[in-house]
Amino acid sequence: MLQAAHTLPVAPAPAGPAPVVRHLRQVLLWPLRVMSTAAAGGTRQPPWQLLRDLGEASPWREVVDEYTGGSEAFHERHYNEFVTFLPYVQRFLYGEGRAAGSTAPGSGSPMRVFRRHDLQRVRLVTRPGEAPVVLDLVHVDLYFFYDVDVVILNLEVRGDELSLAQAQELLYRFGRAYPAGWDAHGQALHCMHEVEWLDGEGRVLARSDAQQREAFLAHVCEHRAPRIAAHWAYVLEPLVPAYSDREGALRYRQIEYYRMPVMAYLALDDPRALTRGDFVRLGLVAGAGARDAEAALPYGEQHLADFEQRYCYDRFWNDAGAAPNTRYLCSGHSLVVIGDAQSEFFGCRDRGVLAQFRHQHFMLFLIAHFQKAALLMFSDRLVEALKALDVSDPASVRRFKRAIRGSFEVFLRFTHRYWFHEVAEQAQARALFHLTASHLDLDPLYREVKERIGDMNSYLDADSLRRQANTVVRLTVVTIFGLIGTVTTGFLGMNLLAEADASLPRKLWLFTLVFVPTIVLTMYTMVKSKRLSDFLDAVSDERLSAWTKVKAFAAVWRRQAD
Repeated sequence: MLQAAHTLPVAPAPAGPAPVVRHLRQVLLWPLRVMSTAAAGGTRQPPWQLLRDLGEASPWREVVDEYTGGSEAFHERHYNEFVTFLPYVQRFLYGEGRAAGSTAPGSGSPMRVFRRHDLQRVRLVTRPGEAPVVLDLVHVDLYFFYDVDVVILNLEVRGDELSLAQAQELLYRFGRAYPAGWDAHGQALHCMHEVEWLDGEGRVLARSDAQQREAFLAHVCEHRAPRIAAHWAYVLEPLVPAYSDREGALRYRQIEYYRMPVMAYLALDDPRALTRGDFVRLGLVAGAGARDAEAALPYGEQHLADFEQRYCYDRFWNDAGAAPNTRYLCSGHSLVVIGDAQSEFFGCRDRGVLAQFRHQHFMLFLIAHFQKAALLMFSDRLVEALKALDVSDPASVRRFKRAIRGSFEVFLRFTHRYWFHEVAEQAQARALFHLTASHLDLDPLYREVKERIGDMNSYLDADSLRRQANTVVRLTVVTIFGLIGTVTTGFLGMNLLAEADASLPRKLWLFTLVFVPTIVLTMYTMVKSKRLSDFLDAVSDERLSAWTKVKAFAAVWRRQAD
């Protein structure tokens, strides 16, 4: 397991004004399972193809990214992003042999990106009575992945000149799919009091409904599934929730916790002015709190005793270097970078820490959470297959087998296309990916899902072998008892009835007279093949007495108790 570098001690907050976040970037990732309906003819189209075919009825447009577009859109930061990753990760993220207009099979990336441009800003109210905060929307994207029914919503916002408490509350409250509950006054807990999506001219396109408690309660009561808040449901349209009454070819369902994984970039005048409690609240996304030295910690001291070793990457937490006093906090659910706003390199969007945060670090965070979401999706599919299984219904058994075989095949392709432990050799990217994967418990989750799918597949193999063995037993019994009549009638090649010169009608009548009883006898032998097999086992056992063998023969026709 990766051990973070030992941190320098953090001084208590000096007397004076609270720290100001000169520039904030917040990135939300929301992994969902996407379920597309079958097209005409029973064929199932990829989800992104269905979204693309909606055309003007959808606000989403497929992104021709910097790698497939013209060279004028390709900048040095994109090059730095590309060379950060190992070759097999490059092929996953960017494809291979890609050129503008290339149609070569397999040349494109297995990752498809769609973006909507109508959302420009968001107005947020953290608590009742507080002043709203307006942030710019940088990106609103959907990430689809070939052969895996997972879609990830990516939303990036930016803001300037925020207090540290405001930044902490934004990280804590913004990325929640629905309220955690309500207080005694009916105010939603732990989420934004109000959210409004704005267009370029400031018009409200959608707003949150977290205060409508009865609507959320009724939805859970009826569907046994949470109700997605209105503002998040609007962002995902025309995708609709799986339990919605609305019609839609693309539906989604929650597969992870309702808090969205979050990345954050904070530029401050003096990062070392932050207290240990400030770092804990930012690293564990615990919201704002009191800043006095004794009451700053949101959790018990014993619980946070190893906070620096577990969650901090302090390679650049010193006074030297191009971006001094830069600290990375990673808890799996979050990845936060804090640095000096006066450092030119820290704020550079082309070559500096900001560029790395929005490109290399975003990609490695996306990969880790995609892997987790895909593994949870496979587990979800296994549960659904088992729930739909009715062993007394042959059609249900066949559907179950197809579902398990299909999951096994897709899991194999996922393993070879998307599953890897190393994404980069660069020390920083490698360390941050290890921290993220370790906190997400990706390796134990992968082993668990692999074992479950393997157990299912082994069961199907064993069941197939059992059925084949039963078939062989029945055929053997029929052959043995049929051999008696064959040898008897075919002895010395004699015919019991000399009807070779008989007329055709007589031959047909005799043929039918023999054929029908033979069919009946053969079918009856197959019906009794299991008991006849037991009788043959008894006959071949030299340790059994003759009377026991006679009783075994009589048991062929004995009625068995239920």
